[in-house]
Amino acid sequence: MSEPAKASGLQIYLRLLTYVKPYTGFFVISLLGYALFALSQPAFARLLEYFVEALEGSHATISKDLGGFIPIEVFASAALIPIVITVIAILRGIGSFLGNYYLAKVSMNVVHDLRRLMFNHMVQLPNEYFDNNNSGHLIARITYNVSLVTTAATDAIKVVVREGLTVVFLITYLLMTNWKLTLVFFAVAPLIALVVTTASKRFRKLSSKIQDTMGDLTHVSSETISGYRVVRGFGGEDYEKGRFSDASAKNTRQNLKMVKASAIHTPTLQLLVNSALAILFFLVLWLKGDATTASLVSFVTAAALLPKPIRQLSEVNANIQKGIAAAESIFKMADETPEPDHGSFTSGKIEGRLEFKDVTFQYPNAERPALDNISFTVEPGQTVALVGRSGSGKTTLANLVPRFYNHGQGQILLDGTDIEDFALRNLRSHIALVDQNVTLFNDTVNRNIAYGLLDKTREADVKAAADAAYASEFIANMPEGFDTLVGEDGVLLSGGQRQRLAIARAILKDAPILILDEATSALDTESERHIQAALEEVMKGRTTLVIAHRLSTIENADRILVMDKGQIIETGNHAELLAKGGHYAKLHKLQFKENQEALLEAL
Repeated sequence: MSEPAKASGLQIYLRLLTYVKPYTGFFVISLLGYALFALSQPAFARLLEYFVEALEGSHATISKDLGGFIPIEVFASAALIPIVITVIAILRGIGSFLGNYYLAKVSMNVVHDLRRLMFNHMVQLPNEYFDNNNSGHLIARITYNVSLVTTAATDAIKVVVREGLTVVFLITYLLMTNWKLTLVFFAVAPLIALVVTTASKRFRKLSSKIQDTMGDLTHVSSETISGYRVVRGFGGEDYEKGRFSDASAKNTRQNLKMVKASAIHTPTLQLLVNSALAILFFLVLWLKGDATTASLVSFVTAAALLPKPIRQLSEVNANIQKGIAAAESIFKMADETPEPDHGSFTSGKIEGRLEFKDVTFQYPNAERPALDNISFTVEPGQTVALVGRSGSGKTTLANLVPRFYNHGQGQILLDGTDIEDFALRNLRSHIALVDQNVTLFNDTVNRNIAYGLLDKTREADVKAAADAAYASEFIANMPEGFDTLVGEDGVLLSGGQRQRLAIARAILKDAPILILDEATSALDTESERHIQAALEEVMKGRTTLVIAHRLSTIENADRILVMDKGQIIETGNHAELLAKGGHYAKLHKLQFKENQEALLEAL
């Protein structure tokens, strides 16, 4: 692995460990537990030395080790060594419990903190981030990637700490017993390091690809589930099956590559360790010297205990690299710049005077501005309608008011204060938005209407808002009234019903600025008539921006702005624009003709 890549992996892991800091006490307890567990390994090797000496009628070593704790007359007892074995086993069990339980407690809390970090940061990211990242990959990061960090933070760390300490204690014991023979293991250390380093680079690269393919898999699944009506309506089942199969096949291929790399890595490491062990056994037989049989048996036993923890350490390397790659994607998202909020001005109440001054806005990578030198003023209580063909900039203009996007040039003033000077939450508290793409949550009717105001809203206020939006009638016919679940994104409701709940939500917010983006687009003629009457009542005293496709819905607007290619090309009220005979008049004539033809066909 290259030095930059090494440093990067180390930095990521060290950053991951900073989330352990609040749980240092639990982590220390787990380390002490694993230390107790690891000490049992050389203790068993030493116990064999006691046993062989006892067979030869000697108690020299056990007397030297335990003489200060046990009376001398006890050493000759046949029960002593079985008792010591039992004590070691008990201490080993206690150590294993303390290590496993408290490390799991640390790691689970770390994963919980990471999930919260990702989600809390995600909801603060700007619109551009969501425009450029599909939902499948974002969901995969919060679910699948975090689960990989869980593996790295629980199983991997458990093995690293427990087996790592075991290796350290065994090698320490071997050095204390016979340091010359122990040097054989150190001779193969550079080769072991090379194998581990090469494998780590491969594991991490493959893990990143696995996470990407899992994101693709989640994305296809999410799109198909959310768009199942379109899939079935247009016969896209086979196409979606193919997309899913391709994404799943790519994920399978990457996982198999990871398994293959691990399957090669572990035996290679085992071969190196066992080769060192074979050389060691040869040297013990060849260079026995004046060492006792008991001490040599103990030494060889301790050496023979080394391959297992080393093998487990080599196998866990893949999981660690998966965790590092997953943590890298998590931190990459956590390091994204949140939605800019440099404003500090707050206002409890505003009049609602909205002014655009030479505003220009261009989407990233777009060839031309979506809005070009826009200027107009909306006085408090006025209704201004925005009309024009698709792509003329109407919705973009409306999105700049609550700062879903930040305009590049010019100024947008609210009561004479630049909207960029407002604290973001305060600015948006003065604006209610009804979008053509209604978003409802898989919750009750009541909680959907009161969304964002759940702790401050009385039931009577929710019902009053539903009345004003002409939603009470259909709500009353639902199984549990206001406590009825609406399904994911309101799937159990009709388009008109969903739209009326969104309007009720805006009415309940009671904001001085109202933005209606095709608010009546999903309504039938009967519902539209009711809603239009309700909206006209709601718009009284409020500054209202209306984006309308049906020109019949904005005939009573105080002013109409006709937009084309990001510019305002006509302005005036309905009568004035008709009299001009320009772009608006042509649109009106065309729609009137289409409505007449539709009416004749219906008759």
